Amino acid sequence: MKIIIKNKSELPIYEQIEQQMKAQILDGSVPEDEQLPSIRQLARDLRISVITTTRVYNDLAEEGFIVSVAGKGYFVAPRNNELLRERMLFEMEDGLQKAVTNGRNAGLSDEEIIDALRSFMEG
Repeated sequence: MKIIIKNKSELPIYEQIEQQMKAQILDGSVPEDEQLPSIRQLARDLRISVITTTRVYNDLAEEGFIVSVAGKGYFVAPRNNELLRERMLFEMEDGLQKAVTNGRNAGLSDEEIIDALRSFMEG
């Protein structure tokens, strides 16, 4: 599993990690049933707080991406691709709604909002 933390990102570190882990699980680069690094190991590898990695694993488990096996650690959950896809779609729609609302509150036209989205997708 490859995770890159960007210090200049607007996203908190835990969200950066969650998004990257979700993407790798969804695209199959981290296969189902694969054991993940322990919370402490991931924290050491990324040079971040154990509290942050605990939050990441708890969030991913709550959303059904990973499962905790007592005494063994965390594993990628068997995929229910449709359910995971629906969750990701919901998150995307929620984010887009917030972006449109923020853009309109900032006085942007719909075309300016769409242009901003296009440039974000290209970047």
